[in-house]
Amino acid sequence: MFQASNIFETNRYGEKMDLLTRLEEAILIAVLKLKDNAYGVPINREVSRIFQKSYTMGGLYFALDQLVRKEYLMKRSADPTPKRGGRSKSFYRLTLEGKEALETTREHQIKLWETLPEWNHEG
Repeated sequence: MFQASNIFETNRYGEKMDLLTRLEEAILIAVLKLKDNAYGVPINREVSRIFQKSYTMGGLYFALDQLVRKEYLMKRSADPTPKRGGRSKSFYRLTLEGKEALETTREHQIKLWETLPEWNHEG
């Protein structure tokens, strides 16, 4: 019996595949685009621009923490500054695993859309 929930659990080589949610994908793309300026506010601004809707900082930080836990992002804290009341900013950077997850998700989206002949512009 066919089980749709198992389609993307492993690739043809038996390796685990973890496709990203749309929000995770947008966050990783935002971090990649922002480079050394990838911290909460600019990430939120970029993700909100991509989806044309506002995200709360709490929701964004929850997703960022999940991506750090999955080892798709690295997090580092800058030195605290008086301007921020002694708090430090957390900066994010994509890991190799994060880049691979982005590429895997991109490849699967392309393959998925290519299954619709009316959307396949090759023929």
